Amino acid sequence: MLLTSLLLIVFAVLGAPLFAIIAASAMLGFYHAEIDLSLVAIEFFGLAETPILVAIPLFTFAGFVLSESRAPHRLVNLSQALLGWLPGGLAIICLVVCALFTAFTGASGVTIIALGALFYPALRDAGYRDQFSLGLITTSGSLGLLFAPSLPLILYGVVAGASIDDLFLAGLLPGMLLVFVLAIYSYWANRALRVPWTPSSGAELCGAFKESLWELPLPVLVLGGIYSGYFAVSEAAAVTVIYVFFVEVLVLREIPWHRLPGIIRESMVLVGAIFMILGMSLASTNYMIDIGVPERLFNLVDTYVYGQASFLFALIVFLLCLGAILDIFSALVLVVPLITPVATRYGIDPIHLGILFLATMELGYLTPPVGLNLFISSFRFERSIVSIYRSTLPFFLVLLCAVFLLAYIPWLSLVLVR
Repeated sequence: MLLTSLLLIVFAVLGAPLFAIIAASAMLGFYHAEIDLSLVAIEFFGLAETPILVAIPLFTFAGFVLSESRAPHRLVNLSQALLGWLPGGLAIICLVVCALFTAFTGASGVTIIALGALFYPALRDAGYRDQFSLGLITTSGSLGLLFAPSLPLILYGVVAGASIDDLFLAGLLPGMLLVFVLAIYSYWANRALRVPWTPSSGAELCGAFKESLWELPLPVLVLGGIYSGYFAVSEAAAVTVIYVFFVEVLVLREIPWHRLPGIIRESMVLVGAIFMILGMSLASTNYMIDIGVPERLFNLVDTYVYGQASFLFALIVFLLCLGAILDIFSALVLVVPLITPVATRYGIDPIHLGILFLATMELGYLTPPVGLNLFISSFRFERSIVSIYRSTLPFFLVLLCAVFLLAYIPWLSLVLVR
């Protein structure tokens, strides 16, 4: 058993697919415990019957369609016309647009690649320092993970058995807090940059509104429907796909019909990978619960941790390290089932835990030495990884302070839910 476990670790380090490693470990555990391996297939069948999972492929497809159209470009133009006069206004625009874009696509890397090409030259032309511009775009890529209809929020609800509607509500204030603290920092760091308002600015604003007329109702329609309770999550996903397809393919015609099969394929490859990992991890989770892993973990933590405050501190440090080596989807399905029962024993609400988990994992994308956003940004902008480290450090420290506020003030996560 020990030799097999070591082999699986070696295969994982060498780049074997995560779902294969999880599946092998689960089936080996079932085999040694003399449990029928059909349990794995049963977990997949139960997963297929979960109604909320319909939202994942729908939101993913809509996000890919938006990223392939000129919608991000129009959104940037409109935001610049609205807030370009404010000191640090373009930086604040970058934060808000990237957060919204990540909320719909569910992938920080897609945001850095798709919007980085728009914002980086614009920030440089507006007089922002190169190091600040790199740090801003790299950090902004993961800001939207707490806003509906974020896929990580949905997955956390599925894995932890928490209400996804409650998670969408709970993520609103914390997500706004993260954007707000970075907006304050951006304003302070660029307070000398100011673009005066001119008579032509009004004409530019009208033109930008006219260009974005079709995209503007989308956040109001989808997010308003979800937060008001008028739409269920799966219904909001269907409305999003219909609206995005109608606007980008039929009205604006920015996505030709011959490109749709490629977009569908790319988006569904991501969805398939998520579902494979999720199905295998549910089977693995059941095995770990059967052999008492959560209880052992609690006993281990209880030996070194004294009370809720110290547990929250240890959890943040652990998640920062975890986010540096695992993508958020893998971390969700591997770690959440283990830490949820331990956190419950310390009196931490599962909804509060979910928001803290995702907010800290956002920081994990920026944690050296292997934070995912750092490498994506280094590749995208052709800069050394060390220069990306330096550029993101101030943003990392600001966000870290905000994460500690979220950890020790649960009201921020729970007030809208209750």
